[in-house]
Amino acid sequence: MTFLPIVARELRVVSRRQSTFWGRASAAAVVVVVGAWSFLMNAQAPAGTVALRLFGMMTGSAALYCLFSGLWSTADCLSREKREGTLGLLFLTDLRGYDVVLGKLAATSLNASYGVLAMVPMLAVPLLLGGVTAGEVGRMALVILDTLFFSLTLGICVSAMSRSARKAVVATLLMLLLFTLILPICSVWLDYLVRPQRVTEALLLPSPGFTFAAAFDALYKSHSEGFWWSLGLIHGLGWVFLATASVAAPRSWQDKPAAAGGPRWGQHWELWVFGEASERLAFRRRLLDENAYFWLAARARWRPALVWAALGMVACVWAWGLAKHQREWLNSVNYFFTCGFLNLLIKLCVAAEAGRQLAEDRQAGTLEALLSTRLSVREILQGQFLALQRQFLGPVAATLAAFLVCLPATLSDTLDEGSRAMCVWVYVAAMISLAADVAALHWTGMWQALTARNPQRAVIGSMARILVLPWLGMALALLILAFASASQYEPQPTRLVALWLALGITTDVGFGAWARHRLYTEFRQTAAQRYTPPPGFWKRWFPPRIGLHLSKKTTTLMTGCS
Repeated sequence: MTFLPIVARELRVVSRRQSTFWGRASAAAVVVVVGAWSFLMNAQAPAGTVALRLFGMMTGSAALYCLFSGLWSTADCLSREKREGTLGLLFLTDLRGYDVVLGKLAATSLNASYGVLAMVPMLAVPLLLGGVTAGEVGRMALVILDTLFFSLTLGICVSAMSRSARKAVVATLLMLLLFTLILPICSVWLDYLVRPQRVTEALLLPSPGFTFAAAFDALYKSHSEGFWWSLGLIHGLGWVFLATASVAAPRSWQDKPAAAGGPRWGQHWELWVFGEASERLAFRRRLLDENAYFWLAARARWRPALVWAALGMVACVWAWGLAKHQREWLNSVNYFFTCGFLNLLIKLCVAAEAGRQLAEDRQAGTLEALLSTRLSVREILQGQFLALQRQFLGPVAATLAAFLVCLPATLSDTLDEGSRAMCVWVYVAAMISLAADVAALHWTGMWQALTARNPQRAVIGSMARILVLPWLGMALALLILAFASASQYEPQPTRLVALWLALGITTDVGFGAWARHRLYTEFRQTAAQRYTPPPGFWKRWFPPRIGLHLSKKTTTLMTGCS
């Protein structure tokens, strides 16, 4: 029997895909563009400073890419096999758990690994400018590769113990945040409380964020031993996750029988999510009277509570800050970061929920059945809108109210007249952007749910178009203004805020109106093409009819010449 047969097969299959080539080329191109932007923005600074900033920008982008690779590469690889019923067929053969796990890991992580291998050599470019040592480049390369291995194995471990795609992705994200952010925050908090230093340092060791920071010479000189311990611990955790997935995969794909002593935990969870039979019936009648798809998309009564729980956590942090620091906590910096965090939180939640139901129905094959009923496309879209309104209308209103409260508080804390005007511009622009982005994410998310391969790509596509693209335009505008500053031109901050708002509104209107038009005109056709792969780049610009016409014309000419 061939050693690791699934690995060999999956590598042969993935190597033939066009995305394998374009993925590594795009990763290297992104690092080059980010590095070029950082270099041109800091061209007037000394060479050592430019090199250090360039190195930090490039390595930070690569580390973030590696950290979140597990979300879109491995978090749903095994759970998808469970839902489709193919994982159990693999274990009817002589395959072991590690055969299947390593095979899926090789198939789903090849593009991410190629992208990292394309990015790592670019990190040595700042060496040519000075200010960055060869030791920093070598340590950072190890950190990036170690972070990629940690993220991929964590994702496949969570996927081996999950069946739902959303639960697997959310659990992977929470675990990444736990190791990267929450443990360092707990370490700083314990250090603030004058706890033993060994306890605080132990909480930093499993964090990829600490390893990344300790790779720079400024911190490595005083924490060299901690850096190597952290690097080894994170690598060891990756192997622990891989072994756990290999053990759990053969045992987690079967349906478990109900316990004899009472209902299962899954039934308790279902009762909490959907309520008892009488509650479900009353809730169903009320929603069906408005819209049938509204009931289908809003059956889980706990979804609005999750958004309110996130806002409640922010309120708890503010209550703790007021109790701990009293009036020192009330300053413009806290106001600004609180509103910015709430703004980003609401947008991310809307992006995740906008096309969730449509994506799940499309993936399960029930969307075609819905379209065969009396439900019209307009009723489906209206029901999805009502479900999002039920979930996010209150939180969005609460966030805007927080902006209206923090704005006068910030103005009272700011003394400079120019700073006061700038604060007004920023807060007003943020409120307008919040409303426009939420509306655009609603339409774009639903269209992406119909066209993307899986729900994860739909969410990423919506956020890239609505949330990321305006910032890329802003980065290009800042680059142009940096060149203009050489001719004694100094851009005003208020104009930059107005430019950012204009770019955001243009993006929202463009993508939102385009997605809305496509939803109302091509909904049924797109849903019917669920199993048809999207055309390639050349086929979009040169349809097969043109090629067929040219081939016939060439054949005629050749026949005439002969």
